Amino acid sequence: MLAGLFLAAGLCIAAFIGTRAWMKIAEANEISVTGSARKDVRSDLIIWSIAFTDTAKTLPETRASAKASFDEVISFLKASGLTDISAYPVSVNETYDRVKGSDGMEKRILTGYSIRQALQVSSTDVDMVSRLPGATGRLIDKGIMLQTTGVQFIYTKAGEAKIEMMAAATKDARARAEQIATQGGRKIKELRSARMGVVQINPRYSTATSWEGNNDTSSLEKTITTTMTASFSLE
Repeated sequence: MLAGLFLAAGLCIAAFIGTRAWMKIAEANEISVTGSARKDVRSDLIIWSIAFTDTAKTLPETRASAKASFDEVISFLKASGLTDISAYPVSVNETYDRVKGSDGMEKRILTGYSIRQALQVSSTDVDMVSRLPGATGRLIDKGIMLQTTGVQFIYTKAGEAKIEMMAAATKDARARAEQIATQGGRKIKELRSARMGVVQINPRYSTATSWEGNNDTSSLEKTITTTMTASFSLE
């Protein structure tokens, strides 16, 4: 019996709140709602960061080995159809071993040099470049250990997509406003103001958000979402 009374009371309160909301709509001159838009996209640019290291006993030998490795890597990349290649300045380091002297004390002995070369490859053929890290066996056979230091997937048309989504989010906001206004016996007249929310570019199926807006570069398939808060006059 008590459960029935509580249920009845809850329904009455809900009805009262709903009635008050529609009364406010009926009396208002303006309505403000938030619309949303969503677009699934596929990255159209990949940036592949790679590096390799050569070591030898003398600096001239190390430089010669690094030059030979560099030529092999560039040849491999160009043979794969990649031409947008940037090489960074090399880093040179001394290599040491730790040995114990006749006095039992540990000492550092210079054993040679190492040269590290980093490169960056950009391509619009995202599928081909994605497969390259697993196709470097030819370089390994020549003693070149090519390391992937980073892969970025970029959607270069994000700016155009934002403009398209502004319109879609505004349209969604208007549809919501019309639905609400109709329930209050009113009609939407015109758009008075609109404020776009933060654009989120996330991996497909991710719902992560941030105040600054996400700009994912880790995934090939992405989803762009945004909101639009719009105010409409009523008639």
